[in-house]
Amino acid sequence: MSALCRNAGQGGAGGHSEALASGQCAPSLVHSPWSLPRWRAYVAAAVLCYINLLNYMNWFIIAVFIGCLLLSAPVFGYLGDRHSRKATLSLGILLWSGAGLSGSFISPQYSWLFFLSRGVVGTGTASYSTIAPTVLADLFVKDQRTRVLAVFYIFIPVGSGLGYVLGSAVTKLTGSWRWALRIMPCLEAVALILLILLVPDPPRGAAEKQGEAAMRPLRSSWCEDVRYLGRNWSFVWSTLGVTAMAFVTGALGFWAPKFLFEARVVHGLQLPCFQEPCSSWDSLIFGALTVVTGIVGVILGAEAARRYKKVNPRAEPLICASSLLATAPCLYLALVLAPTTLVASYVFLALGELLLSCNWAVVADILLSVVAPRCRGTAEALQITVGHILGDAGSPYLTGLISSALRARRPDSYLQRFLSLQQSFLCCAFAIVLGGGCFLLTALHLEGDQARARQPGTGTLDSKDVDSKDRESQGLLSGTGASTEG
Repeated sequence: MSALCRNAGQGGAGGHSEALASGQCAPSLVHSPWSLPRWRAYVAAAVLCYINLLNYMNWFIIAVFIGCLLLSAPVFGYLGDRHSRKATLSLGILLWSGAGLSGSFISPQYSWLFFLSRGVVGTGTASYSTIAPTVLADLFVKDQRTRVLAVFYIFIPVGSGLGYVLGSAVTKLTGSWRWALRIMPCLEAVALILLILLVPDPPRGAAEKQGEAAMRPLRSSWCEDVRYLGRNWSFVWSTLGVTAMAFVTGALGFWAPKFLFEARVVHGLQLPCFQEPCSSWDSLIFGALTVVTGIVGVILGAEAARRYKKVNPRAEPLICASSLLATAPCLYLALVLAPTTLVASYVFLALGELLLSCNWAVVADILLSVVAPRCRGTAEALQITVGHILGDAGSPYLTGLISSALRARRPDSYLQRFLSLQQSFLCCAFAIVLGGGCFLLTALHLEGDQARARQPGTGTLDSKDVDSKDRESQGLLSGTGASTEG
């Protein structure tokens, strides 16, 4: 370290500012490493996984309005990068829990108020989906992070399935779906207590700097963070790949049960249905298929990435690309074989969903490895927003629009209805191929962006930060060091 750097560390705010102005050294502000016993890190991860389970259970008891999630995700990303993540997560849990409980007491004549409460639930869940992965990223690195993220994302399909189960089971037992919304806050109160007591809020980038002199990340504006992410090609291309995955997932989730139902009608196994809702086991079968393939796929994808990274540093985007490119023919065969053999259609559909699910934990690991710790919350928020807006928010509508356009040119028959929906689904096969190409492009930029993300001091300080950095650094370890070192 140069003499100027040493003097800056000893001379208070004035000397520190001179070192920054000279551009000769990065501001080393914390003089001892932040550390956490391994058992405490795993306990914190278990608590975050439990809350993720409740998050998606609450989501799928009654669907959340996606617009509120899209609007609030960037806000929570900004807060998560600049303020206490534990406080922001606690606020999110209070929002979705309180809104869910209050919504269960709203009478049908105030339906607009009920819709508003579900929108607040979406706002609360946005905070968790945006910030929780960044906390895990600061507790674990390398193989440990890959494994923990795999477990974390397993609870998305599990929570989704349990949400359906809880909603239907409670409705049968009590005669009212409202009791499902009243049970969840009890579980969420436990989650909030566990979060406050057991989950730390590590310094951003702490895991990458274990055993070294930790450095406080530089504070930058939101616009600067967005510009940085726009020039981060690994983030850009992987976000487009995630968008393609979301496009296909949204279309399948909305239309696959209807497609399978109409395929059964074509095979003479089911009577036609001309008025919705149509009772069928296909929704339940597709839901169970999604849960099982989601669990197995996340585990397989994370384990394949962990092993392949030992021989190829670009393993993660290559695995994502390979799985998506393999998903396309599986999805195509599931569609074209449905009028001929329903069993083969189910098999290829399950295989396609399995391959698609391999990527959920891996893409999260890519983002956390290529983005500087100071703006990971913003990166998560932007990826969620872009993925939903260009992906699953519009794909069900687009698929239905194509199906309706094809039906308008054909004779009005049940077979033509089925064939129109079948052919409209082919856009998903093309979208997933484009997603695979995006991940191949991600692989070209991965190593360079990872190296830049590991460089300390990426960012700019505003004047307020220059004057307060030393005071912040003095309070960082005094508030956390005694309880976390080990």
